[in-house]
Amino acid sequence: MQIGISKKWMGVLLLALCAFALPPKQKIRLWMIGDSTMANKQPKAYPETGWGMALGQFFDETVEVHNHAQNGRSTLSFINEKRWQAVLDSMQEGDYVFIEFGHNDEKIDKPGVGVTPADYGINLSRFVQEARAKKAIPVLLTPIMRRSYKEGVLFDSHGAYPPVVRRVADSLRVPLIDMHLKSEALINGMGEEGAKKLFNYVEPGDKNYPNGKKDDTHFSVFGATAMAELAVQGMKELKLDLVKRLVKKKYDFVVAKDGSGQFSTVQEAINAVPDMRKSETVIFIKNGVYKEKLVLAESKNMVTLIGESTDSTIITNDDYAGKKNILGEPMGTSGSSGFYIYGKDFTASNITFQNSAGPVGQAVAVFVAGDRARFNNCRFLGFQDTLYTYGIESRQYYNHCYIEGTVDFIFGSSTAVFDYCTLYCKKGGYITAASTPQQKPYGYVFRHCTITGSAGAGTYLLGRPWRPYARTVFLECNIGNQVKAAGWDNWGKAENEKTAYYAEFRNTGEGAATAQRVAWSHQLTDAEAKLYSLSNIFGDWVVENAN
Repeated sequence: MQIGISKKWMGVLLLALCAFALPPKQKIRLWMIGDSTMANKQPKAYPETGWGMALGQFFDETVEVHNHAQNGRSTLSFINEKRWQAVLDSMQEGDYVFIEFGHNDEKIDKPGVGVTPADYGINLSRFVQEARAKKAIPVLLTPIMRRSYKEGVLFDSHGAYPPVVRRVADSLRVPLIDMHLKSEALINGMGEEGAKKLFNYVEPGDKNYPNGKKDDTHFSVFGATAMAELAVQGMKELKLDLVKRLVKKKYDFVVAKDGSGQFSTVQEAINAVPDMRKSETVIFIKNGVYKEKLVLAESKNMVTLIGESTDSTIITNDDYAGKKNILGEPMGTSGSSGFYIYGKDFTASNITFQNSAGPVGQAVAVFVAGDRARFNNCRFLGFQDTLYTYGIESRQYYNHCYIEGTVDFIFGSSTAVFDYCTLYCKKGGYITAASTPQQKPYGYVFRHCTITGSAGAGTYLLGRPWRPYARTVFLECNIGNQVKAAGWDNWGKAENEKTAYYAEFRNTGEGAATAQRVAWSHQLTDAEAKLYSLSNIFGDWVVENAN
C-alpha cells in the first residue's frame, strides 16, 4: 500500500516539475506600417485616434506592438523617406509586419505621394518580399472605408486600390485582412448617422478643435477600437500564430505616455468615458509619471483605473494650499488636490497618487467625494493632508494600500475602512483627523493595518477630532513606537472628549500599550469588535473581505 501511494505522488510531482520547467513564451514583435488611419496621434489631435493605438490591448504581454504608421504617408513616401528601411533594419525572424496603405496613394496629383494602382502594387510587393527576406511574416490589409455617402448610399472613394491589395496577396500568397470589406459592413450596419461615432466628429468649443470637426476618414477613440477589433477578427480567420497571444479585451481605454495607447494622458481617457454610462469603464494606465490635475466628474460612474505597476504608474501634482490660483488667490486645502473623485463606484488598483509639493502645509494627493470608492494596492504619497475623504455620504474601502504623511494625513467626513494597509509616519503629527457627521455610526475603521515610519518614537497620535463627533477605530493593528502612549488628542477642546469616539481592539506593537491611553478613549470587547464587519459598516454596498 505504501509503495503504491509513493509511486502515485511521485508521478504527480514529476508532472508538476515538468510544468514548472516549461520555457516561457517567446516574445513576438508586430510592426505596423501605414498611414494616418493606423498611426499614433499626438495629444493635440485628440479625439482623433489611429486604430494601431488600440490594438495592443488585445494581446498578452508576449506581443510587442511597434506602430510606425505616419500621417499623410503613401507606399511611395514611406519608402522614399527611408521609414521602411528603418523598420526593415530592426526586423527579425518570426516578426509580423502589418501593411496598410491606400488613402494617400490614390492622390495621383500630389507629387512624391500619389501613385498609380500599378505602382501601388509594385510597392506592396516590395514590402512583402523584403520582409520575407528577413524571415518575417508580412500581412496585407486593404484600406479602411471612408464614411462617404451619395444620396444615402455608402460610396467607395478608394476606387481601384483595394482590389490591387487583394491581387498582390493572392499572387504572392500573403495573408490578407480585408479591412475594406469589413469596415464597409460595419459602417453600413450602423447607418449613415450612426456611423459618425466611428469617426472624428467634434462639436465646436473643443480644446483641440475650437471650430469643431467633421472628419469622415479618421477615427474617434470608439472607432479606432472598433477597427482594431476588425483586425483581430481577421487574424482569427487567418489562424495566425498571433491568435495564441490574444486575450479577451480587458480594457476600454489604454493610457500610455509613449503613444501606444489611445491616450497619452489620464484626463483624456476619463473625459472619453460616456456620461451616465450604466456599465463599467476600465482604463489601463501604462507605467510612467503622469503630472496631471485630474477630475472624475459626477457624471462618470463605474470608472476603474488599473495601473501597470504600483511603483511605476504614478499620478502626481504639486499644488498646495498656499499656492496662488490663476486669479491670484490661495488654492486652499481642497483646491490643492491632484485628483478629485466625484463619480460613484470608482475603483483604482496598482497606482501611486502623489502630491510632491513637499512640507509646505496642506497638500492633498486625492480628494474622494463619490460613494462606493475602492482602492486596491495603491500608494498615497504626501506630507500634510495627503488623503482627503471628503464626501459626507461617501463610503470608501482601502485594501492593501500604503498611505504616508505628517499632520492629519488621513482626514475628512467619509465612512472609510482600511484593511491591511500601511500607515507611514514621516515626521510628527496626527495620523487621522476625522470629521464624522453626528448621525453616522462609523467613521474611520482600520483593520489589520501596520503603523510604521521614519518619525521618532512618541511623535504621533492616532487621531484628533476635526469635528466634534469624529469616530476612529483601530482593530488588530500593529502599532509602531511612533505613536505616543496617550494615543489620542482632543484638538485643544475638552468638550470634544464627550462627543468623539476613539477605540481600539487587540492591537500589538510598541505603540499599542493601553495603560496610558487617554481616559475618554475605549477598548472594545469581543462583542463590540464584531460590529465592525464590512456588511455592518457599508450596508447595501457589498465589498469582499481583504486577505
